[in-house]
Amino acid sequence: MADVTMPQLGETVTEGTITQWFKAVGDEVAMDEILFEISTDKVDSEVPSPVAGVLSEILAQEGDVVEVGQVLARIGDAGPAPAPAAAPEPAAAPVVEAPPAAEVAPPPPPPPVEPAPAPALEPVAAPSAAADASGLVLSPVVRRLISDNNLDGGLIVGSGIGGRVTRGDVERAILEGTAARAGAPSAAAPHPVAPTPTSAPATAPSAHVPAVGARDQIVPLNNIRKRTAEHMVMSTQTAPHVLTAMEVDYERVEHVRRAIKSGWKADEGFSLTYLPFIARAVVDALREYPHLNASFGGDHLVVHDEVNLAIAVDIDFNGLLAPVVKSVDGKRLRQIARDIVDVASRARTKQLRPDDLSGGTFTLTNPGQYGTLMQFPIINQPQVAILSTDGVQRKPVVVTDDYGNESIAIHSVGVLGLAWDHRAFDGAYAAAFMHRVKEIIETRDWEAEVR
Repeated sequence: MADVTMPQLGETVTEGTITQWFKAVGDEVAMDEILFEISTDKVDSEVPSPVAGVLSEILAQEGDVVEVGQVLARIGDAGPAPAPAAAPEPAAAPVVEAPPAAEVAPPPPPPPVEPAPAPALEPVAAPSAAADASGLVLSPVVRRLISDNNLDGGLIVGSGIGGRVTRGDVERAILEGTAARAGAPSAAAPHPVAPTPTSAPATAPSAHVPAVGARDQIVPLNNIRKRTAEHMVMSTQTAPHVLTAMEVDYERVEHVRRAIKSGWKADEGFSLTYLPFIARAVVDALREYPHLNASFGGDHLVVHDEVNLAIAVDIDFNGLLAPVVKSVDGKRLRQIARDIVDVASRARTKQLRPDDLSGGTFTLTNPGQYGTLMQFPIINQPQVAILSTDGVQRKPVVVTDDYGNESIAIHSVGVLGLAWDHRAFDGAYAAAFMHRVKEIIETRDWEAEVR
């Protein structure tokens, strides 16, 4: 008999929520076959079976929060699962025959029973380590956030499974100031909240809520969609977003792509897109404008030495993940392209580890594959900037030859959109960075780069 335990999915991960079992008790399981899915605050992961055999027992159900190392199931030797023991049949009740000569009188009605006083409540055992003072079952991360910020967990509305309070719920309560402080007046007393111009009423008028029709569909949000929503709301409430956009001529890049695309696909197994060229240019520009490769720390800016590029990846239109390509500075274009394809592929197949989603210092998002003109992305907190690579189209441009003569030519042109945090720097710095990225893309000898 082998125990299946909650794996260590990353250095910072202490627990997760079981979202789905792919096997039932009695099913045969092969080694490395996907057994269950676990959801953490950062990523959903499919966990394979450590051994082959028969799933004999499941100890943690879907929706349960489990800690690293906790036993979740047991797998026995291969073969048919033992049949459950049959419940013993109840012994037949003895038959009492009435004397033949006597008639059986009906029993007298029972005397009226006065209602007994309600029993005193038994003392309840102290909450376990997973519960706070209010009796809520909370994860260690959530309990620490509530304690550190002196909040009343009982007043935070939970969005998790079964109404469980998640990390995102606590962070939202901290940002919005809706959670009452611990030690505030009791629930019977009102909790004064200072009104703000943008505060919405606690309950919207029913007339403003569309009725759910018989043909309407209720679509529950999955974990990734919930996490994406929480992070986007938090980012827009945290940072003053500004957009700086520039049009870029990709003709030099396009010339190289056309020349080597067939050989590249044969050698690497994937197509050469514009994204690695842009990533390479961004890395070089960040060396000259390091305050964009930074995180905002309240009253200070943390300027990072290494460039770790987070790549926004769409997960079947159900949410976004941003896995990180570590230490991109110093890598050439071919290796950058390989690393981007690797993390994007693992994100879509649920093979990322939570550590793959941490440590990013600058983010790229690539909606241009759908032909977008320009997108205003939301910053990936606590970073201070994110670059949107939008669609590239063939269009007429004015070109100047070595003698200063102008003419019209057809080139590949697209827009790059930079969303940045105005707390970290000002518009001139962002514009200078964008100008440098544009200059590198338009003038670099890319043919020498991809050799």
